[in-house]
Amino acid sequence: MTTRALLQALATGVPVSGAMLATQLGISRAAVWKQIEQLRARGLPVAARAGQGYALPYPLELLDAAAIRAAAAPGALIEVHAALDSTSSELLRRADRAADQTFVFAELQSAGRGRRGRVWLAPPALNLTFSVLKRFERGFAALSGLSLAIGVAMAETLATAGVPRLALKWPNDLQADGRKLGGILIELGGEFLGPCHAVIGVGINLRLPPALAAAAGQPVTDLAALCGGTPPARNDLAARLTVALARALEQFAAHGFAPFAARYAALDALRDRALTVSGHGDTFAAVGAGVDARGALRVRRDSGDIACLDSAEITVRAA
Repeated sequence: MTTRALLQALATGVPVSGAMLATQLGISRAAVWKQIEQLRARGLPVAARAGQGYALPYPLELLDAAAIRAAAAPGALIEVHAALDSTSSELLRRADRAADQTFVFAELQSAGRGRRGRVWLAPPALNLTFSVLKRFERGFAALSGLSLAIGVAMAETLATAGVPRLALKWPNDLQADGRKLGGILIELGGEFLGPCHAVIGVGINLRLPPALAAAAGQPVTDLAALCGGTPPARNDLAARLTVALARALEQFAAHGFAPFAARYAALDALRDRALTVSGHGDTFAAVGAGVDARGALRVRRDSGDIACLDSAEITVRAA
């Protein structure tokens, strides 16, 4: 509880002295300093102001399980944790017994991950990191295009919240102005031919401090930058996303990628773009040509031939 209590004490953005924090938390000032250093190491920009104490450059809106549940998708089970290794790992550990449409949120992830084992950078209590478990009667092959459908639901939800210039980069990136805003990671379990389950991890940048943005290794952005300095309310956005994702998952379970194809095409960041495609020991130039009925990426090679790419080992970048 110390992590959440410390975040609550810092949440107003008003400076708080180390002595006051020690009293509030019931720990020593040395322990306060250690906790502050751990938050800084994870990217939370806590400043030490001479004669005033510790402070953040802006207020925090901590996740409120009751507020999210009140506006969440009917039937969804909402969990909010102060700290986890990974929201997806938590659901994978419980995949045999967790209820369908269980959403797990965390203020802090110590081992959040992205595609191909990459680390997902997320400062405590600033962004949205969560996962949802969905059960399917069909097998793995029927889930082709699922990450694209989830991306459509995310982008459409953010657009209704006033976020401009959104796009989707195949297979699992949410972008704005060509910069990464969020990501999707899907991990499957169960029977190959069905039934099976998917644990869908989502990360969206609401506020990404400059140090973490510089460490990202690619152009990134956040909702604060896109929305005039103030991102959408965190709990409201969390609840909206549960509604949109629950609806999208039910639609996908019934009809596959087909209901999302035209919507994805309207958000496709790679269509008609010059691309560099690499994987399986090969690298080649191509032009994006949309996606097929299964959600595989279509690219036009220099020869004019169309290739369909659906391997998780393929990397596609705008040339």
